[in-house]
Amino acid sequence: MASQIAGRLARRRANGIFSPVYTTFFGRRFSSTASESNLIRVTLFPGDGIGPEIAESVKQVFKAADVPVEWEEHYVGKEVDPRTQSFLTWESLESVRRNKVGLKGPMATPIGKGHRSLNLTLRKELNLYANVRPCYSLPGYKTKHDDVDLITIRENTEGEYSGLEHQVVRGVVESLKIITRHASLRVAEYAFHYANAHGRERVSAIHKANIMQKTDGLFLKCCREVAEKYPEIKYEEVVIDNCCMMLVKNPSLFDVLVMPNLYGDIISDLCAGLIGGLGLTPSCNIGEGGIALAEAVHGSAPDIAGQNKANPTALLLSGVSMLRHLDLHDKADKIQNAVLNTIAEGKYRTGDLGGKSTTTDFTKAICDHL
Repeated sequence: MASQIAGRLARRRANGIFSPVYTTFFGRRFSSTASESNLIRVTLFPGDGIGPEIAESVKQVFKAADVPVEWEEHYVGKEVDPRTQSFLTWESLESVRRNKVGLKGPMATPIGKGHRSLNLTLRKELNLYANVRPCYSLPGYKTKHDDVDLITIRENTEGEYSGLEHQVVRGVVESLKIITRHASLRVAEYAFHYANAHGRERVSAIHKANIMQKTDGLFLKCCREVAEKYPEIKYEEVVIDNCCMMLVKNPSLFDVLVMPNLYGDIISDLCAGLIGGLGLTPSCNIGEGGIALAEAVHGSAPDIAGQNKANPTALLLSGVSMLRHLDLHDKADKIQNAVLNTIAEGKYRTGDLGGKSTTTDFTKAICDHL
């Protein structure tokens, strides 16, 4: 089993499946801030709910793997910071801007309380314009499809998530969908650049331009414009509802998918379901200026918080993506192999993976595989 996993990982490494942030939008790398001890300083948002528990797992695994990082931890505040209009402090945002690399656990925003979303605050303030989420079948973990190997690239700053809502009259509210040429070209450029850099053969633009002709129409126009510069990559356009059906029936039909904000939120979660859930799916946000913020995209799961039941895989694999962005490929491979070998072995699995292991036991097993 171990040799099979190693071979499969080698093929995926060659295809770039585990490296969503090898290059920035402009094809240049940016080094993060290093301390006098030559450790790379990384901003860490443990988050809330199960966040601190899985963040602790990451710190333990990174320490066992002797990863040269120094964590600069920032927590969600208890009061709204007027400078950010959310529970995220200005100092925590400045930490990411300064270090240019970060890792984020799950953060929950109270629903209907009038506070700015924590995740939206990060994306807007740090201009994290692209969310890159690899989705691949894990060796040894059986799901309906065993050949999932695709990348979703989601525009991260506008669309229906622009946060522009108002009441027209009593009982009638309006939410504005914003699509701009600048943001659409930017994420399309990144998608095709990513595909070209990682040996991907196809880019699919996901849309609903048959109904939203002006907004999604502009998005498609920008994708077509960029596609002309990459004749070696096959380009196609797929309506979102048909895309969902095709993914469920045969995910191997897709390679790299690029889409506006809301569609990306939906499609990336659907893809996660194909391989076992959000607890297994890494993610990284790319920003202009070289910022990369890796994150676990699953919820904060307050119902199991503090019970030593959480699965740290998503945050660990997101940390692996972060290490690849920092050119620490040997460390990334070491941790990645340990995580996937632990899952494939089947002896230690958390409840969401059908096992009975605690977070502590699962983390120890990964450290042992190192």
